Amino acid sequence: MAIGPVLKQARQDAGLTQAQAAQDICSQAMLSAIEHDQYTPNAALLIALCQRLGLSLDAITLANNFAIGQRTDFNQKVAQLCDAHEYQQLLTFLNWDAVIDSIADGAETQAYYYYLAVAEFQGAKDWDDAQQNLQLSLASATRTKVPPVLTRLAKISAAYIAMLKSQQVSPAIQADIDAALKGITKARYDENLNIIFYLAALIFYHDQQYTESARLLAAGIHFTTAHNSHYMLANAYYLLAKVAEALGQADAANDAQRRSELFNELFGEEVFSDFPEQ
Repeated sequence: MAIGPVLKQARQDAGLTQAQAAQDICSQAMLSAIEHDQYTPNAALLIALCQRLGLSLDAITLANNFAIGQRTDFNQKVAQLCDAHEYQQLLTFLNWDAVIDSIADGAETQAYYYYLAVAEFQGAKDWDDAQQNLQLSLASATRTKVPPVLTRLAKISAAYIAMLKSQQVSPAIQADIDAALKGITKARYDENLNIIFYLAALIFYHDQQYTESARLLAAGIHFTTAHNSHYMLANAYYLLAKVAEALGQADAANDAQRRSELFNELFGEEVFSDFPEQ
């Protein structure tokens, strides 16, 4: 799926008209052309529209949530709080004795500690506790030949937090990234797998390894669209715009066409090796 429908859906979800979304950014006619894939926005324009529509690098919600226990109402509450990004409330909820008592097996334990880590990272801004709970999530995982989706998510999340703390991709962080991505294209598809590519790219973006970040984004976009999904594309395109700027290709209001071609070319896997030369 191209970026136009993603922006259109985000605008409609935000309850904005085209005129409201485009105000002080571009003309309504241009936004209409973008939404109908008749015009490819340059990096600066894409970033401005993403910011207006609330499509950010950090606000990631799972496509499909995981059960943390036997009670349906508890599982629904977790999904509701995550979808609303109410992480402080999620942290409080997960610490209730009744919630903990509802956990019945290893898969639910793994999910519980994963959500607890997310709540601590996003709500309490406690990176150390988040890391510890991700390790508990991984320790609760069933050992299988092909890692389950939640194991991959915990691995890449642990790598992301470690990167934020150390500000460099250490061998241990690289190992977690590799483990999260290993065999992903052959795994049974789940839309949450799209997150793995995005977070891996975000790690390398923070480490200023921009060409590797771009490669992973291109791979992620191909992986997503090959499965007829649009989940995480908006965030992927937003980060791609940031990467393009960092590579010196988003400077140009004067060179919008070249940047448009960059985005268009990155939709196909054949351009992976060409990206560093763009």
